[in-house]
Amino acid sequence: MAKLCSKIILEGTRLTFKTELAFALNEHPRIVGPRKYRYHSPVISAEWCAFTNFPWGRGLINFEPQEEALAIETYQTWVRLFELQRYYSWIIDRFHLSTQMYQLQRYDKHYDFRWLEDRMRPLGFRLVFCTRTPESFAAARLERLKVSGNPAQYDDLQAFVAEQKLMQQLVAATTLPTLTVDISDNDVPAAAERIADWLEATGGLTMESMPSPT
Repeated sequence: MAKLCSKIILEGTRLTFKTELAFALNEHPRIVGPRKYRYHSPVISAEWCAFTNFPWGRGLINFEPQEEALAIETYQTWVRLFELQRYYSWIIDRFHLSTQMYQLQRYDKHYDFRWLEDRMRPLGFRLVFCTRTPESFAAARLERLKVSGNPAQYDDLQAFVAEQKLMQQLVAATTLPTLTVDISDNDVPAAAERIADWLEATGGLTMESMPSPT
């Protein structure tokens, strides 16, 4: 039986249910195999605010200019870890395209992550772009407010519509295999099935053996 070691990056603006999808995919039997008990399986995120010692601070996406070297070194560290532990499933809830989007909007600076994609592509990483129609953001906001610890970030829905347009351009430029998933109906299980179908059809559930990393 081939070892399942799919590698998925979920990108998109807020309220596109990326995190809900990440957890669903991380327990999907077609993607990570059947589980009779729960065990450690990585879901990581560039959205972690690990650069500052206070809540809702800065991290790999929203770093300030003086933190650029820290951010790039963090990306280098992540991709090296992926190379060293290649025969495993990695699910990433926002990554380098979210960084590009934020930095373009905030500082009008474009970060070229081709070097990152060039190292991730041979490992089998694929990108899933989560989208929704502009009119569906309001209903998604109501669902998110039930659990959010920072509800003010969802006040301006037009900002998310603008972010989604910019993200579409960034997705179009990526060199990673890409699937666009419309989550306007808020049906996370159905979206997870579409992703599983795509991975299966494109060989994204397994990977060929590679020389040991040096």
